[in-house]
Amino acid sequence: MSPVVFAIGHIKLNTTCIDDMLRDATDILGLRVSGESDGAVWLSANGRAAELVLVEAAENSTNTIGLEALTAEAVAQAAARVEAAGCRIFTDRPSLSCMDAGVTFDTPEGLRFEIHTPTRDDMYRPRHDTKGVGPRRLDHANLLTPDPAATLAQLAAIGGMKMSEKLVNDSLTWLYGGNRQHHILGLVKARAAGLHHYSFEFPEFNMYCRLGDILDRHDRQLLWGPGRHRPGDNTYAYYIDSAGCICECSGPMALVADDANFAPRIITNLARPGNVREMNVWGTPAPVEWREHVFPFQKLG
Repeated sequence: MSPVVFAIGHIKLNTTCIDDMLRDATDILGLRVSGESDGAVWLSANGRAAELVLVEAAENSTNTIGLEALTAEAVAQAAARVEAAGCRIFTDRPSLSCMDAGVTFDTPEGLRFEIHTPTRDDMYRPRHDTKGVGPRRLDHANLLTPDPAATLAQLAAIGGMKMSEKLVNDSLTWLYGGNRQHHILGLVKARAAGLHHYSFEFPEFNMYCRLGDILDRHDRQLLWGPGRHRPGDNTYAYYIDSAGCICECSGPMALVADDANFAPRIITNLARPGNVREMNVWGTPAPVEWREHVFPFQKLG
């Protein structure tokens, strides 16, 4: 099956502290406010109309994970596959006015996805003035699911996504789409649905130094990193935003260049200390706060 999902599209978060989250996004990460609609604020790292959407709410939770398809026809293909994959369509209208088409569906595990056409993009104005670091783009997200195998099967059946790598016990699985980036989604086995982290791409390593210094000025600190993941071969650093979700800043990832002959890697070395360098080539283990982090999904009705 040809992939319907090309890349990560947007992340929509509910928050009780929208002013604090806006300061995080603009003054620390370096996004720009790109629009507002229905109690939500859109932010972007580049010329795109929306990459991170903050929704004022009575709780801090994950609202929707947006996955980008390239055409309205591709969105229609995805919509036609939802019910057969055991999921339920929430709406067949795009959630943001900057999209031409979109279908939002819920999974039995408690996750909500929107497969949508690209948001409007002024590609000739990718940079803007900012107090923050200034990443290039939204990069990927890692989700929590009680049944990673079921979530993988749903995303494969609906969006044509494929597995690039996983731990042999299914505790962490990475999925790629049409852009062939090593992963645009990670699936973490957990008791309930949630978001482990969302990630923006840093094209230069010195940006991590600036991030650390800006966090210090805000009386904050890095949670883990900088380091280099073996899955994806990307550099990384993590911090926790004001709503309590982890934000990752990630270097460019490896690509699945030979898709026709690619075989997913299965990581069998799970015991510490031997497996530490499976997750960080440079050898610093993930702290317990990172390993056990939970940012819940909103209750789906």
